Amino acid sequence: MSSLLSDPNEMRRPVARACRIVRFNRVVPDLHRAEAFYRDALGFRTIPLEPMDLLTLEAVGPGRPAADAIAMRLGQETLALVRFETPGLRYPPDSRSNDLWFQHLAVVVGDMDAAYAHLACQSGWQPIGNGGPQQLPPSVGGVRAFKFRDPFGHPLELIWFPPGQGRPVWHESHDGALFLGIDHSALSIRSTFESQTFYRSLGLRVSSRSFNHGAEQANLDGLNEARVRVTGLRPESDGGPGLELLEYQPPGRGSSGLDLNNMVTDWVTLTAGVLPDEPIRMIRDPDGHLLMSIDQSAGRPA
Repeated sequence: MSSLLSDPNEMRRPVARACRIVRFNRVVPDLHRAEAFYRDALGFRTIPLEPMDLLTLEAVGPGRPAADAIAMRLGQETLALVRFETPGLRYPPDSRSNDLWFQHLAVVVGDMDAAYAHLACQSGWQPIGNGGPQQLPPSVGGVRAFKFRDPFGHPLELIWFPPGQGRPVWHESHDGALFLGIDHSALSIRSTFESQTFYRSLGLRVSSRSFNHGAEQANLDGLNEARVRVTGLRPESDGGPGLELLEYQPPGRGSSGLDLNNMVTDWVTLTAGVLPDEPIRMIRDPDGHLLMSIDQSAGRPA
């Protein structure tokens, strides 16, 4: 089983084509507090940890600190909360939306006003943006969105899609649920060209593009001025969540490939075609964001 590679150039080298994203993973210092927040504030429910989830914890390699995990689900999407026995650095308290370690989970809501009111009644979170939920212009989709941080500093976004925008699943009947699922993980990057080249070589395709700017985007991001090139990516499968590349102009601070057990760490687990010689492999994208690729061949659990 592969360890987390030490050579940054080797970590960036894609090894197989991505089929689908199966879960998002987020490092936290307190599993029970994190579980309570995601349950009470955002409607996640705890589910049994599957055998492959246990294998992914072993895949970080010898010499890594032991880790525990809790799996939670919202709609059809899964989030694994991971606590390392020996934690690394805390989440930087002065983080900004354009810093290259920024990585948010976009939680789709059926009613933005009601979802925001529910969140406002919970404790522990901090807003990223200014002025509450923002309505973006029709030219970039007309979505309503609100960015904030969980009790440990990890970015999240509430997002509402108007009719005709977003995946069809978000417009189906959800029996009045406020929180519907995870649409994507958004990553701050330095270069759309370089990141798009990397993710295309991994088998992801471009599904949307926009250039967001103006007062609404600045309020959403909590920046004095925001100009961001947004590129949506989808794996081979039409189902399940995707990724989003956020190229801010200018970009913020770099991540330098933060260690796996630092509190800032998220990673995306995806299934791929046959991986040579190893069922699980960690790779980094050009800006240090982590992905875990799992071999889906020969009946391996996903």
